[in-house]
Amino acid sequence: MANSKTSLSITIAQLNPTVGDIAVNLEKAVQACNQARKAGADIIVFTELYLCGYPPEDLVLKPAFQNKCMEAVRALAKKCAIEGLTVIIGTIWADDEGLFNVAAILNNGIVETIRKKVDLPNYGPFDEKRVFAAGALPGPVDIHGVKIGVPICEDIWTDEIIECLEETGSEMLISLNSSPFYSEKQDVRLNVAVARVSESSLPLIYLNQVGGQDELVFDGASFIMNKDHKIAVQCPQFEEAIVHTQWEKQECGWSCTTKQIAPLHCPDTENYHACVLGLRDYCRKNGFKEVVLGLSGGIDSALCAAMAVDALGSEAVHCVMLPFKYTSEESLVDAKLCADHLNVRYDILPIEAPVNGFSSILAPLFEGTETGITEENLQSRVRGTLIMALTNKFGSMMLTTGNKSEMSVGYATLYGDMNGGFNPLKDLYKLQVYRLSAWRNANHIEDFKGPKGQVIPENIITKAPSAELREDQTDQDSLPPYEILDDILEQLIENEASIEAIVASGHDRKTAERIEHLLYIAEYKRRQSAPGVRVTKKYFGRDRRYPITNRWRDRN
Repeated sequence: MANSKTSLSITIAQLNPTVGDIAVNLEKAVQACNQARKAGADIIVFTELYLCGYPPEDLVLKPAFQNKCMEAVRALAKKCAIEGLTVIIGTIWADDEGLFNVAAILNNGIVETIRKKVDLPNYGPFDEKRVFAAGALPGPVDIHGVKIGVPICEDIWTDEIIECLEETGSEMLISLNSSPFYSEKQDVRLNVAVARVSESSLPLIYLNQVGGQDELVFDGASFIMNKDHKIAVQCPQFEEAIVHTQWEKQECGWSCTTKQIAPLHCPDTENYHACVLGLRDYCRKNGFKEVVLGLSGGIDSALCAAMAVDALGSEAVHCVMLPFKYTSEESLVDAKLCADHLNVRYDILPIEAPVNGFSSILAPLFEGTETGITEENLQSRVRGTLIMALTNKFGSMMLTTGNKSEMSVGYATLYGDMNGGFNPLKDLYKLQVYRLSAWRNANHIEDFKGPKGQVIPENIITKAPSAELREDQTDQDSLPPYEILDDILEQLIENEASIEAIVASGHDRKTAERIEHLLYIAEYKRRQSAPGVRVTKKYFGRDRRYPITNRWRDRN
């Protein structure tokens, strides 16, 4: 086809698909295509594996699922057989050579071309080599007389594929992505984009999925980078957006002339928003309309309650205080005040009777032993059982509230405070919990359903943290200060640092060795923990897969 086009209108659809809900994903795509048609678009682009949702994991191995996805692609082609509109959409595709992650190019009512993903990621949360075959190095697609390279996500993270597209005549790059969020990930993406644009001298559309899928959150933040490395279009983070863009061909090549820049968030805002979106989509996509959690008067449950209200609204959040004889009057006051700030239902269920009942039953077997952690954990397990009874009776979901510092060293009780279906704080260290609590009191985003202003009482933030399972207990009775603990944990988990390196950074050797030991022996607990929002590069689960049975210790 002769290249006569000197202008293009391209619509980018940053949408929130649901894994497995092919019919709903298809309908949203049809609606977006209709918007693109009304805007006079020549091309509309959707994200990686949009039609089936990302990541589909082993769903893609089911032949029936494969067939439904391919039927949906063909149906979309027919529904969007709009004169002059080309659709580029991510989906799965099976042929005689295998099963592929592809960009399907739809034109004039048919699937005109398929471009297969070449570089299949197999690290962190990704295991695409397990389910997909890799495509061959691609050339550009001719769309309206313009040669367009269509790399898929990981295809732009190294230079080989973009180099091939540039050498085979591509005039611009449109990259379909489902790139999951972690804190400050956008800086990493921009650096990759600058490298590819520099090497190829081609402008780049970087389109990314938005929404929560189990523990992963996709932040959107799609952008268009012209060949001079300037950002022409920046889509918002953590929300859907359909953006119509204009392109002009000049002597030096194609350039996006649209100027539309949404502000990007700072790290604390990103992390809080990711937790809210992850919780909201987990509930929405799994059919949970309400959540219930224990509100102890401590900072973890207070932040979790605030996130739940921001995600779902006050009417969908039920907070329960479960006091025992070690619960302080201060905690009772703080919990009630927090519930009032958030305008949630708040009930008090004293646990003295069931704790004493269990203690009485166990007394003959415990006779002659010291009172200790077992009796403390009994309180936690009674609380977990009572809240689970509420969820079972009323169809809500229990939120668990342990932070990453606690989960790292095993300071959480199986079948007690670890009970629950989802944990918004799971990947936040304790110091981050403090920081985000203060951030939320000072900030509010339009997308949040909770009230503006202070939602977490100041005393909850400033008082010494305690599980209140015995008299005068504080977290620092058995753990180093969180400034020390979190730094050691971050080095061990995020950086895989050696004990020698941690000691060289200024930490006491015995403390570092003890924290490493606690980290390893708590693996069996983490395997049984609820899913939660991933905000770091080393989330417990997909990103960090350590054995439960593990005698390794980093000792000389």
